[in-house]
Amino acid sequence: MAPEDREKTTFITFFHDMIHKEVKVYVDDMIAKSKTLDQHVVDQRKLFERLRKYRLRLNPAKCNFEVKTGKLLRGIELDPNKVKVILKMPPPRTETEVRGFLGRVNYIARFISQPTATCSPIFMLLQKN
Repeated sequence: MAPEDREKTTFITFFHDMIHKEVKVYVDDMIAKSKTLDQHVVDQRKLFERLRKYRLRLNPAKCNFEVKTGKLLRGIELDPNKVKVILKMPPPRTETEVRGFLGRVNYIARFISQPTATCSPIFMLLQKN
């Protein structure tokens, strides 16, 4: 990366080890997501320690905590009908069905905590061996 471009990635760099695991970053918005409340407390603590370390501030008026559902980022919301379709799907039995299932899950991946790790057993089904 060109030295003059490094500053443009600074925000991402602060959270590099947390992005796609505990935190999603959308321009200047952050979403911390966890599978359990206990893990959420751990993740939030890590996030706030990082914010403090780099002297970053949050706008309290824009912060929400322990939100289970709702509109995010001024309107991005999980379509409950898409989730119902996935939940009602029979277990995939062929490679094509597995790929179709993963495609549907990918649609909602931004709302799933650690989607790659969660789906890794399914990805293993697609490995050639």
